[in-house]
Order: sequence, then C-alpha cells, then structure tokens
Amino acid sequence: MFNNPRYCTRGISSEVPLLMQIILWGLIDSMEVAEKDYLQVFCLSEESGKQKIIHRQEQPEYNKEYLFPSEEPITAKIFVIDDETHTTMLLAEEY
Repeated sequence: MFNNPRYCTRGISSEVPLLMQIILWGLIDSMEVAEKDYLQVFCLSEESGKQKIIHRQEQPEYNKEYLFPSEEPITAKIFVIDDETHTTMLLAEEY
C-alpha cells in the first residue's frame, strides 16, 4: 500500500502548505507497522503556538502524535486513501 502514484485534491493544494503535505507523506512512508490501512487520518491543530499532528489508522490500530515548531500552524482533518491504483490526499470535508 501507498506505493502508487500520489495525488492531492484542490482543497489540499489551496489550504495545506506544500511542506506540510511532504511531511504527511513522509509520516506514512516511515510508519513502523506490520500493515498499513488503506485509510490514514491526520488531525492537525495548534498547541502552544506549535503544529500538532495526530496520525492514526484503524486496522491494525496505530496512533502517533507529533509536535513541532511552526510559524503558521494549521487546523485541518486530512484523509489519505489508497485504492491500490493511486493514493489521494484530501480534506475531510472533500470526502
């Protein structure tokens, strides 16, 4: 999973900075799990002026939090869906 061509929706392109997109793809690539679920969920928020990312999947269960400095933290819920032919990053409201 997640070794297919990767795409972003218009919502991602317009609302999520490119660096953040690259970070999210990297978090998927670096997951240390036996199996990746077809649906990856990222909850982005601000915490004490820093960017907080909660990355999770349902099967097998995975939940990891990251906190790092950011000049402009964003708040969004992002899905990354792998359908075996391509992988798409989209805002939750675009689903």
